Amino acid sequence: MRRHRPIRETRGPPRPPSDHDAARTACRTPPPRPGRGRGRRRPDGRRRPGQRGARSHGGLLGGSAEPRAHAGPGASGDHRLGGPVVHPVCAELAGPHGRASQRLLHAVGEPPVNSFLALSGSGGIFPVLAAFVLCVVLTLFLSIGSILPEEDELSGFYLGQRRLSSLINGLAIFGAYMSAAGMLGNPGLIALTGYDGIAYVLAPMVAWSVLVLLVAQPYHSTSRFTIGDSLALRLHARPAHLAAGITSVVVCLLYLTAQLVGAGTLAATVLGMDGDGAQRIVVAGLGLLMVLYVIIGGMRAATLVQGIKAVVLLATGLFVVLAVLSEFGWSPARLLDAAVLRSGFGDPFLEPGIRFHDRTNKIDSVSLQLAFVLGAAALPHVLMRIGTVSSGRRARKSAAWAACLVIVFTLFEVVTGLGSAALIGSKSIAEDAASGNTAVLLLAEHLGGSFLLTVVSCVAFVTIMAVVAALTLTAATSLAHDVYGATIMKGRASEKSELVVARLGVGLIGVAAIALSMIAQHLNIAFLVSLAFAIAASAILPALLFNLWWKGFTTRGAVWSMYGGLLVAVLLTTLSPAVSGNPTALLPGTDFAVFPLRNPGLISIPVGFLLGWAGSVLDRRQPGGADYTETEIRVLTGAGTGRRDS
Repeated sequence: MRRHRPIRETRGPPRPPSDHDAARTACRTPPPRPGRGRGRRRPDGRRRPGQRGARSHGGLLGGSAEPRAHAGPGASGDHRLGGPVVHPVCAELAGPHGRASQRLLHAVGEPPVNSFLALSGSGGIFPVLAAFVLCVVLTLFLSIGSILPEEDELSGFYLGQRRLSSLINGLAIFGAYMSAAGMLGNPGLIALTGYDGIAYVLAPMVAWSVLVLLVAQPYHSTSRFTIGDSLALRLHARPAHLAAGITSVVVCLLYLTAQLVGAGTLAATVLGMDGDGAQRIVVAGLGLLMVLYVIIGGMRAATLVQGIKAVVLLATGLFVVLAVLSEFGWSPARLLDAAVLRSGFGDPFLEPGIRFHDRTNKIDSVSLQLAFVLGAAALPHVLMRIGTVSSGRRARKSAAWAACLVIVFTLFEVVTGLGSAALIGSKSIAEDAASGNTAVLLLAEHLGGSFLLTVVSCVAFVTIMAVVAALTLTAATSLAHDVYGATIMKGRASEKSELVVARLGVGLIGVAAIALSMIAQHLNIAFLVSLAFAIAASAILPALLFNLWWKGFTTRGAVWSMYGGLLVAVLLTTLSPAVSGNPTALLPGTDFAVFPLRNPGLISIPVGFLLGWAGSVLDRRQPGGADYTETEIRVLTGAGTGRRDS
């Protein structure tokens, strides 16, 4: 049996540069020795980890990266500007947009190396646009069928007539839940922080146990369209609907803004666009496209794009994982060894402490994990998908399918993150984007060149589209059904008028999200996602669990827990380092941070449960609506819902 040599980096002295090479090598590290250049392989036939230089793609999803030059062909993977003589040259060529290498290679008469940035000049941009536009147009036309008149048009728009199977709905739930932050951000975090990143990524899987065991079937049996319907079954309808509607809209709007900002940054990266105007056009175009898409198709259109997204995301993730493992002879041990070697940390890369190195950071990590674990079980757009099947049993099976898919894709993220560290190098990833959000893009280009890079980019676009569609529809449903139908019209609104308001609400939510995303275009909005999870865990989950499982829960307890959890989460986040007091904050030039944690979950979640309990104990009135006995029967059997539980 042939023994593999240990993985190690090799670097020799630079070759004497020619006149043209002098400028080309000014902003990159020296090339390797003859015989070990790009395209050569080890004696065992494998490519050398780190053989290609990482390309510059910029930060995504709220991340930030300083403008820099990227390495050219044959570079070793270390990407930094040169010494005192070279630095002024690079700084001059970089210009205001940080396209140093592009300007430099253009000056010496060579095409750009970066396949992303070279697309516009080579015609290679066509596959990206063609694949993306084809997917959008196809799903848009398929969604038109949902506007045909049916027996219950309102139910069709909100829930697609509850005709989905458990497997299809599980795919759609996975598609609605898995955002671009998970696809791009989680592997990057693992590549930069090792064990801490893996622990961060694995923890949210626990949330699906809560959803499957405690929420899915009972929620389906007690809810018609929204969270407010579940609460109003045994509580006073108007205050319950209003509190649930406001909280749901806030959560969806925060999450939606973060997704659109990420979409604009990703599009600018993929298409090589410069300037704020280009990114704003992309954000506005994508937002308006999703508004039109949801207005026409409702839940059926959202289900379609979410199902397509789930399939292509899983297929692409599997392909990347297999490609990574093949680079290391299908040996996970060799993958770990290479990741440790190129991480820059050594053995501590697989030990806790790189990301959370002091007491405050460790407590903040617990707070963030608590918000993700509990918040994922109460996200409004995930709960709305629970109602798209015909029975509580199918709802539980749908959640179980989604949980399995989340677990599988999380394992894909771990392998992809370790592969990025091993093949690209943690230092190169951090230099390209401090957030690590470009790790998957760099890895895709390393493994499959511009083709795989195009595929991964299109999948990222579809991922964002699916989440945006789910969030837009859910927020509009809360506005139309909870705020307009149940609160303003006191439950007397006709289905036709509510459907009109729902479609108008889609436009209103879309315009608001587009405006907010343009305002936040250059801000660090990464905290918006964690805040959305914290609000869901602090305001929605306590009211939901108390309503389903506690006989003594009252309307006052529901109102206190939802409004109180929402206000405490927002207030603590406003006073946290995520908003002010440090260079990476939302407002870096100010400092009013008095709360030490970036995520409020550790405080706001217990406060939400405490307020729900205290409000119910102090409320001497009997809860309005149905008696708890009826709610308990529905929770346990599904009786009274008008839907067969099978």
